[in-house]
Order: sequence, then structure tokens, then C-alpha cells
Amino acid sequence: MFFFLITCLSFFCFCKYSLPLKPLPAWAHEMRLLSMSAFQIKKSIRSSLAAGAIEIGFSKMSMKMMNSSNFKAEEGREEETSMLLELPELILDCIFERLPADGLCTMASVCRAMRERCTSDRLWRRHISHKWGRIIGPSAHRHWYWHLASAKDCSGGFQRRGGGSLIVSLSRLWPLSLITSNLDNAKRKKTTNLLPIGSVMSLYIALETGKFSFPAQVYNRENGHVGFMLSCYDAELCYDPRTDTFQARYPPHGRRPDAIENGVSWDRIRAPPIDTSPHDLHISDCLDELRPGDHFEIQWRRNKEFPYGWWYGVVGHLESCNGNDNYCFCHQSDTVVLEFNQYSQGSQWRRTSINRRHHREEGNEADGFYGGIRKLCSEDEITTWRRLWPSVPLE
Repeated sequence: MFFFLITCLSFFCFCKYSLPLKPLPAWAHEMRLLSMSAFQIKKSIRSSLAAGAIEIGFSKMSMKMMNSSNFKAEEGREEETSMLLELPELILDCIFERLPADGLCTMASVCRAMRERCTSDRLWRRHISHKWGRIIGPSAHRHWYWHLASAKDCSGGFQRRGGGSLIVSLSRLWPLSLITSNLDNAKRKKTTNLLPIGSVMSLYIALETGKFSFPAQVYNRENGHVGFMLSCYDAELCYDPRTDTFQARYPPHGRRPDAIENGVSWDRIRAPPIDTSPHDLHISDCLDELRPGDHFEIQWRRNKEFPYGWWYGVVGHLESCNGNDNYCFCHQSDTVVLEFNQYSQGSQWRRTSINRRHHREEGNEADGFYGGIRKLCSEDEITTWRRLWPSVPLE
């Protein structure tokens, strides 16, 4: 025990006086930090590699799960489609009748049975009537059939015109994958066309995409030129889906070239109320009915080479009448006074008269030629003319 104490005491003294503790040099400390940093970097690399492997593994698992879910979704859609087709006919008709145009196109991409239902003329007539019925008349339908008859280059049911195809424009309403797949199937199997030629749906698509120009009439032509105020002229219209307006091409006046107007809005267009060429005289059948205060439209043209336009006016009183309805007998006279009150007092265009019994075309090269007359009985037509009334009287 004594020997152990002596040994410990000797070691303590030796450490205290012979081996003083000194701090490590700076390079030793830096080497220690460097070794620790290398260890941390190595550890981080190993952790990153492990995390990457785990991420790749999860990605592969997710892809498998997504493929499986897509497959199950496809099966689910097929089941839903079959369940939908099993509904009673009346319910199916009610569903399809309430779908918008793009909704019908989407439903038609589901299967062949849906396509046959969603491309039926009965459904698309409603869409034609709702959006285009006000400006599409019998003459436009005739031009559509002429357009179909003259279209010699047909591919998969799509009409080509001017080197272009409806397929690009149709993709706005119809899924492009459906179009291309059906075109490929048509080439391989010679199956039924996607859009039957002459169908109402094909007319709707042609109108919506601006691939079909049709005849109609434009109020206040050439951006409301003062020489055409409160008139309505025939033109060939083409819809521009980018601006939701129309381009109007008016027939030439004499030796002048066609006049073209862009940006024509919907409210300035109407279907021709009478199925008559703008160069033909309308046979008036309302002359015996005309009384003071009645609203009318009358054909007028500058000379024999010009086409007719329709001009708005109101039946006035004879000069011998004081305008009192209780004592007015103007309707019994053979002379009918036509007033165009958009022109100022004293204007040569404000007032004219025609013969009720023998009216055909009347006028001269100075004042123009007045043609057929149609009485306006629709309040909508009268309201439209009043809406277009100029802010100041015309000279």
C-alpha cells in the first residue's frame, strides 16, 4: 500500500513539473476540422445516395400505381358509359338536349353509340336555331348544299376549301385525339365518316370555324357610312371566331369592285326577310293595307346596275290631310306618301310617293329607283331600326 502511494505521488509530481500541458498547434486543430468535414461530406453523400435510391423506388411504385389507377379509371368509364346507355330513351334525350355544343362533342368521343346519338340532326338543329337562326335563312341553306356539292376534295368527312381543312378548326370543339384516331380508322377500315356530309352538325362546325360563307343582310353597311344610314344590304358573310365578328363582302356596284367590311357585329346582321335576289324586284303584296303611321321597308337602288338595298320609312299623310285620325282618309287614296324622317326637313330624300294600284319600280337616275315594299308587322324589326337611328338628321 505504501509502495502504491509513493508511485502515485511520484507520477503526479512528474506530470506537474516535467510535462506541462500546452495547447495544440493551429495546424493540428485545422487537420481535426478537415477530418471531421470529410467525414460529414462522406456521410452526406451516402445519405443522398440512399435518399435517391429510395426516391427512385417510390417513383417506380407511383408509376405502377398510376398505371393501375388509369386502367381502373378506364374500366370505370366504360362501366359508367354502359350504365348511361341503359337509361330509358326519354331520359337520354333529355340529357343530350340540355348539353351545349362542346358538351355534345365531348360525349360523342366516348364510344360509337354515343357518337351516333350526339351527332344526330335533331340535337344540332336546336344549336343552329339558338345561335345562328336569326341570321341563317333559306338562301344560306341553299348555299350550304351548293357548297357540299362543289366540294370535291373530301377526307374522312371533312370538307376542304381553298387548300385548307376543317380538321384544325374542328379541334376547338372536338377532342383532337378523337379526330386523328377516327381519320386513321377511316383510312384503314373505310368506316363511316366522323361527320356525315350534309349533317346539321357539319353545318354548325363550318359556321363556327368560319369555313363557310353565307348570304345575309347587314344594317348600315360600310361602318355606318352616311350614304347607307338606316338601310340593309345583302352581303356574303364569313364568321371570325377569334374576334366574334364577321367579314362582309358586298356585291359590286356598277363597275366598282366588291366592298369588304371587317368587324361586323352580330346585332347588325339579319337573315333576308324575303327570299329574293338583291337584283330582283320584290312584288309588293301589302299596298292595299298601308295606312299613315305604318312602318315599312322599301327597295331602293342608285341606278339599274346597282343591287337593291332595303330602306326604313314610315307611311305619312297626304298634303291635303291635317293628320287628324278621326278625319283621315289617306288610306282610301291611290297615292301613298312615304316618309324617311332620318333626313332633315327640305332634303330631297325625306319624302316621296307611289301609286297604290300600279306600283312597280319608280324613279330616275337623279333620285334613284324605288322598288318593292314590305310592311313591318314585327315589333322586333321596328325596334331594331329605331336602335340604329342616327344621332343627328341626315342631309
